[in-house]
Amino acid sequence: MKLFHSTSSLKNLSNAKICEAFSKIKESSSSGRWKDVLSHYREIRKTGVQPIDHTIFSHILKACIALSSLRLGKSIHSSLIKQGFESFSSVGNSMMDFYAKSRALGSAMSVFNCMSTKDSVSWNIILNLYYGRGSFEEGLELFVEARMVGFEPNVSTLLLIIQACRSLKAFEDGLKFHGYLIRSGLWSQISVQNSLLSLYTDVGMEYAERLFDEMYDKDVISWSVIIKGYVQSDEIMFALESFKRMLSEFGIQADGQTMVSVIKGCTNLGDLGIGKSIHGFVVSRGLISDFFVGNTLVDFYSKCRDIDSAVKAFNEMPYRNNVSWNSLLSGFVRNEKHSEALTLFNLMRISKVDVDEVTLVNLLQTCKVLGDLRQCKLIHSKVIQRCYESNELVMNSLIDAYAKCNQINHALRLFCHIKKSDTITWSTMISGFTHCGMPDEAIFMYREMRLSQENPTPVTLLNLLEACALSAEIRRSKWAHGVAIRMGLASDVVIGTAILDMYSKCGAIEASKRAFDYIPVKNIISWSAMIAAYGLNGLPNNALALLSKMEVLGLKPNSVTTLSVLSACCHGGLIEEGLSIFKDLSKKHGAELMLEHYACLVDLLARAGNLDNAMDLISSIPIGMKPTASAWGALLSACRNYENREFAANALSRILELEPTSSSGYLLASNMYAVAGSWKDASGMRWLLKERGLKVVPGYSLIYVNNKAYSFTAGDKYHPLSCMLDPVVLQLHSCMKMDMGATHLTP
Repeated sequence: MKLFHSTSSLKNLSNAKICEAFSKIKESSSSGRWKDVLSHYREIRKTGVQPIDHTIFSHILKACIALSSLRLGKSIHSSLIKQGFESFSSVGNSMMDFYAKSRALGSAMSVFNCMSTKDSVSWNIILNLYYGRGSFEEGLELFVEARMVGFEPNVSTLLLIIQACRSLKAFEDGLKFHGYLIRSGLWSQISVQNSLLSLYTDVGMEYAERLFDEMYDKDVISWSVIIKGYVQSDEIMFALESFKRMLSEFGIQADGQTMVSVIKGCTNLGDLGIGKSIHGFVVSRGLISDFFVGNTLVDFYSKCRDIDSAVKAFNEMPYRNNVSWNSLLSGFVRNEKHSEALTLFNLMRISKVDVDEVTLVNLLQTCKVLGDLRQCKLIHSKVIQRCYESNELVMNSLIDAYAKCNQINHALRLFCHIKKSDTITWSTMISGFTHCGMPDEAIFMYREMRLSQENPTPVTLLNLLEACALSAEIRRSKWAHGVAIRMGLASDVVIGTAILDMYSKCGAIEASKRAFDYIPVKNIISWSAMIAAYGLNGLPNNALALLSKMEVLGLKPNSVTTLSVLSACCHGGLIEEGLSIFKDLSKKHGAELMLEHYACLVDLLARAGNLDNAMDLISSIPIGMKPTASAWGALLSACRNYENREFAANALSRILELEPTSSSGYLLASNMYAVAGSWKDASGMRWLLKERGLKVVPGYSLIYVNNKAYSFTAGDKYHPLSCMLDPVVLQLHSCMKMDMGATHLTP
C-alpha cells in the first residue's frame, strides 16, 4: 500500500524506507516519545514526499499537544486542508482535539463547524470543550441538537452534562436527563448514578434517598455522596446512621472523602464526644495522612472550643499544607487565643509556609482585638507584597483593623483608594468612625453611601443605629428608626434591640419601651437590653419588675441579664436588691458568675460606703478569677469619698499593677489625695502620669445647638458659645443656692 506520494520523484527514499519511517512514527507515538515522532515527520517532509494515509496525522498532532507546539499543529492543519484530508471525520476530530487541548477554543469550534460529516467522537469532543470552559447553557443546547442527529454520548460526556445541570441548578433538566438515561440504557454505569445522586443532594434529600434506594450496586462514592447530602441538609443523625450502616451492614471501607463529611457532621452537631470517637476511627484506619481529613479535624476541635485538641490534631498530621496552618490559625482566632495566633504566624514564616488571603484576614482579626498597630502595618506590607490590594475581603479586613486600632485616617485613606467600594466596605467605614467616637462622620458616610446608589444591608443599619446611639441625639435617632421601618426591619429582633438601645442612650426611655414592645418574638438579648435601658435611665425598680416578668414567662436570665440588673441596682442605690440578686445568681448559676458581676457588686457596696463588705467581696472572688481594675477602681473612688486611706493604698497599687498604661487610676489617686489635703502626694501622682507619657482624656458635656453638636470641657473659657452659656450656668448656680437655703430653713 502506498503511504506517500511526491509531485516529482521519491528521490533517494525507497518505499521500504517510507514504510519504515511511518512505523517509527507509530512506534514512537505509542511509547510517548513525542520528540522522535516530530523528528521522523520532519525527515519525511524534507524529501518532499506527501503522506497519502491520513491516519498518520493523529500521531503527529498528539505529539504537538504533548510538546505544546501550537505553531507546528497549525502548519499541519494547513497541509491537511491542501491535501483535501479535512473531509475525513477522524482528521477533523484529531484537529479539534489538538486545538481544544491547546486552548485554542475558537479554532476548535471553527473546525467543528466546517466538518461535513460529524460522528459521535466529534460531538463528544465539542461538548467536552463547551463544558470544560464553563459554557453550560450552550453545552446543554448543543447536546439537544446532537441528539436530533442520533448522537450517542460516552460516559465522560454524560458526567459533564449532569455536572452542567448541577452548576446551573437546573433540577428540571436533570430530571429529564435522568429519564433519557433510563430509556437509552445508559443508566447502568455506577459513575453516572453517583453523579446524578450528587445533583439530587443539592436539591433536597427526598429525591436523593429514592435514587439511593434504587441503586443496585453502591460503592464508597455512593455512600459518601449520601452522607455529604445529609450533612448539607443539617440532618446529622441520618448522616451518622448512614455511616454506621455503610461499615457494619455493607462492609464498605470509608475513604478520606467519607470521613471529611462525617467530621463536618460532628462539627455541625457540636458533639465533642462523637467527634473524638470518629478521630480514633480515622487514626485506626490510617486516614490521618489525608490533608482534607486532618484539616477538617483541626476545624472540628476549633469550633467545639477544644483548641488543645486542635493543636494535637495539627501536630499528628504527617504532612501539612497552607490550609492546615490556616485551619489552626482560624481556630486560635475563633477561640480568642490571639497571642498564640501571632506565635503561629511567626512559625509559619520560619517554616516558609505560603501566606494567602485567609492567613492575612485571620491575622487582621487578631490585630483588631489586640489593637496592635505595629502588627497591622506589618500585615499591610504583606498585602502589598502579595498583590492582594484588589481582594475585597482582605481590604475590608484591613480597613476594619486600622479603625479598631483607632487609626481612622489610615482606614479612610485605604477606603478612598479602593476603586469600587461595595456595601461591606461602606459598612466597615461607618463602624470604624463610630468606634473612634466620630458619630457625625459615621452618619455622613451613610448618607454618602446612599448617594452612591449602594443599598444598605441589616449590618449597615446596625452600624448606623450604633452611631446614632453614640451621638445621643433624639432627632437623628428618630431618622435612623425611620430608615429601619422603610427597610422593613424594625420588628426584627436584632434591629429592634439596637433601636431600643439607641433610644435609651438618648434618654428616651418611653421610645425604648415602644421599640421593645414592637418586637414580636423577643429573645434573651432583647429583654436584657430593655433591663439595661431602665437601669441607664435611673429606673431600677422598672428593671427589677421586667426581670420578674421575664422569669414568669419562662425565660432564663443569662449572665448579661443579671449584669444589667446589678448595674441598675448600683445606679439606683438598691443595695439589698442587688445583694439578693447576686446571691440568687451564685446559688442557681454559680458556674456563670463572671468578674463583671463581682466588680458591679463591689461598685454597689462601695458607693453606699460599705467599704469593708466591698473589700471582703473582692477577697472572696474564686481562685482562677483575678479582680479587675474596674473593681479596684470602684473601691478607690469610694475611698476618696469616704476618706479611707488604708484601703485606698491597697486599691491604688492593684490598679497600677493591672492597668499601668491607663490614666484613670492615677487621676483617681490624685483626686483622693487632693480631697484629703495631701497636695504633695496629689502632685506626685500627676508627675508620675506625665513621666509615663499617659494622655488624659477630659470629660465633656455634649450640647446640640441648631442641630449641631458642641462639646464643652471643664474650664473651657474660649469656646465660641461659652458666652451664651455663662448666664445659664449662673442661673443654675443661683437656683442651687436657693434650694440649699430653703433646706437650711426647714425646721
